[in-house]
Amino acid sequence: MVSRLTNTPVAPNKAIVGGNSFTHEAGIHIHDLVKNTASYEPISPEFVGRTRRVVLGKHAGASSIELALGDLGLTANPAQKEEIFRRVKEMGDKGLSVTDADLQTIAESVLEIHCEPTVKLKSFSAISGRPAIPMASVVLEVNGREEICVDTGDGPVDAAIRSIQRAVSSVGDIILEEYHVDSITGGTDALVEVTVKMSKDGKVITARGARTDIIEASVEAVINGMNRLV
Repeated sequence: MVSRLTNTPVAPNKAIVGGNSFTHEAGIHIHDLVKNTASYEPISPEFVGRTRRVVLGKHAGASSIELALGDLGLTANPAQKEEIFRRVKEMGDKGLSVTDADLQTIAESVLEIHCEPTVKLKSFSAISGRPAIPMASVVLEVNGREEICVDTGDGPVDAAIRSIQRAVSSVGDIILEEYHVDSITGGTDALVEVTVKMSKDGKVITARGARTDIIEASVEAVINGMNRLV
C-alpha cells in the first residue's frame, strides 16, 4: 500500500517485502526446504503475507521440478519428470530463466496435455509519433467471444497492454506487476525478450515473449501470462 500511494517501487532484493524474498532456485535449497522450511527461511512467508516461489533455471534440481509441478497441480512419473528436468536445464544452460508459463508449456508437452487457451490474439495495431498520442487496438477471442478494445498510453507498448487488459476484464482483474526487456541479439533488427510478472487474486506468475518487434513481444508475453492466470 505504501509503495502504491508513494509511487515508489519496492526493490526486488529488499528483505521480506522484495520480490526475490522467499524465492528459491538452487536445487539444494529446494531439497532442504521440502524437508524443513527453516533451513533457509527464518520466518514463514505466510506470516508476512507472502508466498514461497520456486524459480527454475540452470541451478534447478529434481526437487525443484517436483515442487513446481505440484504448484501447477500436475503429476508425472519418474521418466516424465526426468524429461521435464532435462528440458528445463537445457534452457538454463542457454542463460534463460524458465518462467511459469515456460514450465507449464514444457510439462503439458511431455505429459501430452492439450489446453485450449482462454485468450487468443486475432490482431493488433499500434500507432506512435510526435505529436500523436500513442494508441493501440486489439482484437482478442476471450472464452470464444470476440473482444475489440482501443486505448492510449505513455507509449505504444503501454497502450497495447492497456488495450489487452480492458479486453479481458470479463475474466477478472489481472495486474501487471513487473515488465522487463532484454536484447538477445545486436543490431536494429535485434531479437528482444520481454518478461512480465502478472497477478490475479493473489496468484503470481511469470511469462515471456520473444520477437524482433518489441510491441509484438510484449503482447505475446502478456497474453501468455493471462492464459496461465485464468
